[in-house]
Amino acid sequence: MDAQVAKQIVDKVIGQVFGYRNPLSLEQILKKFAFDVRLHQQVYETMTNQPTWASSTNPAKFISFENSLKEPEGFWDRPKRPINSIQDVLNYWGEINLWASERTLDSLNVAESDDIRHSENVFRSQNIESSKNIVFTDGSTNAEYLICSQRSQASNYGIRLEDSGECSNCFGVSWSTKISNSFFIQNCANMQDCMFCSHMNSKRFYISNMQFEEAEYKQIRDMVVRWILTA
Repeated sequence: MDAQVAKQIVDKVIGQVFGYRNPLSLEQILKKFAFDVRLHQQVYETMTNQPTWASSTNPAKFISFENSLKEPEGFWDRPKRPINSIQDVLNYWGEINLWASERTLDSLNVAESDDIRHSENVFRSQNIESSKNIVFTDGSTNAEYLICSQRSQASNYGIRLEDSGECSNCFGVSWSTKISNSFFIQNCANMQDCMFCSHMNSKRFYISNMQFEEAEYKQIRDMVVRWILTA
């Protein structure tokens, strides 16, 4: 997994959700759509000074999870030393307590990410479980082709999903469920082909909580897509 593959995933999601070829670079996508997503940061391993990625930057010392497993048996053992105070305990612990970064479990093709479990093709993301093709995302479960999203599950082809589930082909969905082919949805359920709607249920071809004809909706949708990709 690298930036080139991540760009291919982003291009596919943009094309699927908006129906247009992605005009933005990976860095532009990060700044435009993931500006408020809590992503991990680059830090440096204490022993090698090599760059690594960690979800927490509060610890002062780091070691990549992979490198921590490579050390031979007994590497982390220390000779017995006297302990006369709690400060002695804390000092000794500080010598060996390196924060593990880039943690992965049963995952494939993961890069610049941390806390990834049972997932595949993950780039610059964290707290990902049982998901595939994820870029610039903080928290996804049982999801596929998500970019710039937070704490969402059971969704596919989503951009800027937040605290939502069972969404597909969507952009800008927050605290909602069972949303498809929709943009800018908040606190809704069972919505299809809708935009800029809040507190609604089981609607189609709604814009700003107003009913439109299908032809009208598609015309306005095209205007909105162009605005999203060029603004």
